[in-house]
Amino acid sequence: MKQRAHVLIVDDQADNLLILEDVLSEQYEVHPATSGSEALTYLAGGGVADLILLDVMMPELDGFEVCRRLKSSESTRSIPVMFLTGLDRPEDEELGFSLGAEDFIHKPISPAVVMARVRTHLALSRATRALERRNADLELLVAERTAEISEQSRRLVTSKQEVIAAQAATITAFCALAEARDNETGNHIRRTQHYVRILAEALCEHPRFKAELDEEVIQLLFKSAPLHDVGKVATPDAILLKKGKLTPDEWVIMKQHCEYGRNAILQAEKALGEVADASFLRYAAEIAYGHHERWDGTGYPQGQSGDAIPLSARLMAVADVYDALISRRVYKPPFPHEQAMAMIVEERGSHFDPDIVDALIQVAGEFASIARNFRDEPDPDEVVA
Repeated sequence: MKQRAHVLIVDDQADNLLILEDVLSEQYEVHPATSGSEALTYLAGGGVADLILLDVMMPELDGFEVCRRLKSSESTRSIPVMFLTGLDRPEDEELGFSLGAEDFIHKPISPAVVMARVRTHLALSRATRALERRNADLELLVAERTAEISEQSRRLVTSKQEVIAAQAATITAFCALAEARDNETGNHIRRTQHYVRILAEALCEHPRFKAELDEEVIQLLFKSAPLHDVGKVATPDAILLKKGKLTPDEWVIMKQHCEYGRNAILQAEKALGEVADASFLRYAAEIAYGHHERWDGTGYPQGQSGDAIPLSARLMAVADVYDALISRRVYKPPFPHEQAMAMIVEERGSHFDPDIVDALIQVAGEFASIARNFRDEPDPDEVVA
């Protein structure tokens, strides 16, 4: 039998309590309280509440103060609070929302409105808790995999050749973890790492980049590029594999993959740093965190602009977008190479570093060759020209 949700009603007017209890008791376990102090005592004593209906105008402790205390306590801050009030000034609602309340129900109450609001916020609360548990489980999985990878890599650091092997093993393991979650990537990570190397080699003599892009750095970028989307391992399947357009709330969660990826890589870098040179992961962390930043500052997660965006991330931004354009997605067909190039050139100086776009134009033929050599599907109708 499904357990009924618990609703705590706090109102100093007995007739309001009776009306609300009558409306809600058929579907929920209702707990009435005639004052803010009584409600806080009930919760402090272990009383259960999945949602709180809280009157604003009460003697001693008014609803705003009760809400402030609820949201300042670790044990009660996650319980949704809906205010019951006859107040209709915008500043009253602004105050309530600033204290952490989820909604307002204005008096005189409508039973149908109360039932609909209670049902909606209980469902939202359940979904939020489920997502939090899911994220916690995924973070634990990432931590466990990181620990395993670090332990495996720790055994391979007694010589220069073993250090190189450790780097490759670490990146391979991370990539396998990412590919297992996102069935749409195919050879995406292989193509993008080659794109990044081609761009870096084309820019290694450029005055802006010559001091940074030596042979060793280019090799590290090539190794690190496949980790750009490793953070998607912590993105819920319902969002990562969704066929349609993401909602604004889902998009907020999707964008967190940049932070998840960077944090997982930094954990591995910290563990490896105790026994080996883990500097190769510096570029992986930069790429994972910054490849969705835009040259004009309108990207995410930090909204960085220009040279404040790490060069590694700026290179990956061009490589990643090019590959997304020429690849089939659930929401679009693959674009021809020429069209993809034109779209990127159009974003020169807004989305992308202009000098990197200029380098792309110079090596466009090599990009097309890489796309052909690492195709996802051998469909001759989609051969990149």
